[in-house]
Parts: sequence; C-alpha cells; structure tokens
Amino acid sequence: MTPVTILGLGPMGRALARAFIANGDPTTVWNRTPGKAPDGAVEAKTVTEAVGELTIVSVIDYDAVAAILDAEALRGKTLVNLTADTPHRAREMAAWAAGHGITYLEGAVACPATAIGTPNGTIFYSGPSPVFSRWEAELSVLANPIYLGEDPGRAAAFDVAVLDVFWNALAGVVHSYALASAEGIEPGELTPMLKGLGEILPALVEECGANLESGEHPGDASSIRSAHAQISHVIAASERAGLETGALRAARGYADRAMSDGRAKKGFSALSAYVAEGGKP
Repeated sequence: MTPVTILGLGPMGRALARAFIANGDPTTVWNRTPGKAPDGAVEAKTVTEAVGELTIVSVIDYDAVAAILDAEALRGKTLVNLTADTPHRAREMAAWAAGHGITYLEGAVACPATAIGTPNGTIFYSGPSPVFSRWEAELSVLANPIYLGEDPGRAAAFDVAVLDVFWNALAGVVHSYALASAEGIEPGELTPMLKGLGEILPALVEECGANLESGEHPGDASSIRSAHAQISHVIAASERAGLETGALRAARGYADRAMSDGRAKKGFSALSAYVAEGGKP
C-alpha cells in the first residue's frame, strides 16, 4: 500500500483515485471545487497540504497544471502528469520540474475513464527510466503502463498521433451521417455500412505502417490518383448539400501536390511520408 495524491477530480481524476482506493492505497485528493472526493479518499483543503511522495495531476490542460502546482511543496517528490496536452509543452513542463528539484514523469491516458483500474486501460509514460521503474508497480494499479522512452514529450506525441486518427475519424462519421441525411438516407440504413468500413480499417492501418517502414508504396489496388477522384466526389456532393469540406479539401490538396510531383501511381500510404516531408518532391 503506497500513499498517493491525486490533484484534479474531473471524470478522469476521480477514476484514478477510485482505482488506488480499490487497491487499498491511502489516497489524498484535491480539487479546485471541494466536495468531489470519492468515498475512501482524504480530501485536502490545499494543494500544498495534498502533495505527497507520489503526486499525480490530471486536469484540463497545462495552463491549469501551472495554475495549481506548488513548486516548493513538490521539491524532492515525484510528480506524474497525466494531463493531456502537446509534446512541446510536456518537454517544457519537464524542464520546469527539473529546475525546481521535482522528479517528473510525463503520462498520457490512452483509454476512457471507465477503463481505469481494469485490464483494458492503457497509459503512455515517458521520462527518466529510473523514475518509471521506481513507480511502475503503483502506476500499474491504474492501467497497463507503456513506457515510451526518456524524451518526456514522447507520451504526448503518441497521444496526439492516436487522437489525430480518432477525432478525424469521428468527425468523418458525423459528416457522413449529415451527407447521407441530405440525400434522404436514414441513420439506421447507413450504420451497418459504416460499421463494415470500420472492420477493414485495422488491416489498412497495418498495411500503411508496413509500407512506411519499407519505403515501398504499391498503388496496384488503390493509387493516389484514384483516391483523389473519390475524395473529389465526396467534396462535390457535400458542397451541394451545404456541408463544410475543409478536412476533405486538405486531404485532396496533399494528393494534388503529390500527383504534380509524379506520385500519382503510388499507393495512398505514400502521402504520409510526403506530408511529413512538408509536401516537397
């Protein structure tokens, strides 16, 4: 049983606290608005009072982190930041912590709050390897911990890369239902088709990753040229229905430039390398 502190009691913070409480760990919590402590937790009145040897913060963003942390109280202790933000801000926070004598580990929760404390949960971590090793057993109470390396920005980098797919995909789902509605298609009619599409995506992701690893992008089954044509059809139908097409136009814009650079016959996965290079030949 290890005493732990949770700063921030939104849905994720409460889930973190409940996981430790269920494990029998003495758990102190603090929240800007009092009265949200889960049963079994000790609610501190101030951050300074709450801070312990292992302090975990989970709030909305790093601005909120900076607003609540007490650097002097944390000196000589371990701070694990499970607040979602960007890789560069994670590196800045790590530098701030080092400057104040705070042992720091960056984390990114890669699962919903309902998965915390279950075998289905996953949290990415990055930062000093000895720090992760020291607290791995305690962090395993929360979710499956995946250590990604010394660079404190890597956990956030993996997080935003995964969320990039998630939110673009979910935005695409919302857009798809709106486009279907404009054409008189009922949601119940479209849902099975979209579910079927979701079932083939894992294989496409695996193929794309393998192509990027090898540097080969065969376009026999689907080329950038054919993808460009299909995206154009969706844009035309969407604009006729009065729907926004910003994301689709961005994707077609990459394809336009890649085609002008002589890559029309390559597979669609080639666009990832092309975009990462800044769209240069």
